[in-house]
Amino acid sequence: MEEARNVSMGKKSPRPRAEGATELAESAWAIVLFCVACGAVAGALLPLLARWLLTLPWAPLEGPAELLTSVPEPALTLGTIAVGVLGGLLLGFTAVHESLSVGISGTRVTLTIRDGSRAFTREEISVFFRDGKQLVLLGPDGMELAREHCGLPWRRLADTLREHGYAWAEEDPYRAEFRRWVPGTPGLPPGADALLRARAQARKHEDDAKDARELRDELLRLGVVVRDEEKRQYWRLVRRD
Repeated sequence: MEEARNVSMGKKSPRPRAEGATELAESAWAIVLFCVACGAVAGALLPLLARWLLTLPWAPLEGPAELLTSVPEPALTLGTIAVGVLGGLLLGFTAVHESLSVGISGTRVTLTIRDGSRAFTREEISVFFRDGKQLVLLGPDGMELAREHCGLPWRRLADTLREHGYAWAEEDPYRAEFRRWVPGTPGLPPGADALLRARAQARKHEDDAKDARELRDELLRLGVVVRDEEKRQYWRLVRRD
């Protein structure tokens, strides 16, 4: 197992000659403009959708569609486009707030998202890897230090980390150790099964995403690493000395 782990992680590249930090972040303007453009297109299509609904023998939301199409043109289309643009702006600013930026130097890596930043020293870091759309950071003992949704170009991120001397794996080096969770699974530390039950419920509702993150953190304190695949939860134990 250890040999396979070393192969998948690869050897760390030498430390860079220059210790200057590199900051990788998504373009805020690109995110906002994309959301605004999507909102404008949705607003322009809304009157067409309303008229199409009224042609159906039985139309859902028939009342709102009739009310909407009662507004004369071009005021109707201009109004729905304006509403779409405003909605796109709001969505864009939210997306910027939720986007991840990564500061990389020869001595530490800093992850900034939402209103907080977390810095990890070189000694704390074992390997980075991509899990779907998430960036994952593991410590030397296999503990998951961070897992964040990442919209950065993956190849550029991996190359930059390697240039600064950090290890990048193409997949989770501990993937083979994960087991699927079902209620009452044996082998879990006391309290972990109840936390996994609560997290399974929280993951059913998008509004409870914060609760799911907090429950993941509670499981990590018990030495349980969780990986999600669709609606399923998989877990492994951190082998502490």
